[in-house]
Amino acid sequence: MRLKEVDDDTICRAVDELRPQAQRRGVAFLLNDRPDLAFETGCDGAHVGQSDMSYGEARAALGGDRIVGVTCHDSRHLAMEAAEAGADYVAFGAFYPTNTKQAPAKAEIELLSWWTEMMEVPCVAIGGITLDNARPLIEAGADFLAVSAGIWTHSEGPAAAVAGFNRLFAA
Repeated sequence: MRLKEVDDDTICRAVDELRPQAQRRGVAFLLNDRPDLAFETGCDGAHVGQSDMSYGEARAALGGDRIVGVTCHDSRHLAMEAAEAGADYVAFGAFYPTNTKQAPAKAEIELLSWWTEMMEVPCVAIGGITLDNARPLIEAGADFLAVSAGIWTHSEGPAAAVAGFNRLFAA
């Protein structure tokens, strides 16, 4: 769950509503940027960016049994450091132009292929992903896609977008 520029109480109330629904369906519920609140609210883990906190700080806040993922932008070096430190996954991007946030880097699709050939730690593709441009990322080895506007602004609605992404991964 990604909520920006809201107070902690709003985040906690949203987690309390959404987390149980995801977990009942066997879906891990991660909180973006806030490992401290992820721990307090029973999330399955957290995702941190390079400017949020270090992997070590996130792991300390969450303990050893929850998921910690790390944004690595377009950097092989940052990804290798995160994986060697114990990150449960690394995230690369932005692969495409995005309005969700200001992307500090543009990642090339070949980065996913390189990662999957070299490492066992799963990778996530981030940034401007839609049903129309996701296939090359999946074919290159993305284990997961982080999609925001590609879901919420889909012309047929979020449920149709999720179904479409599920079909892409199944293929």
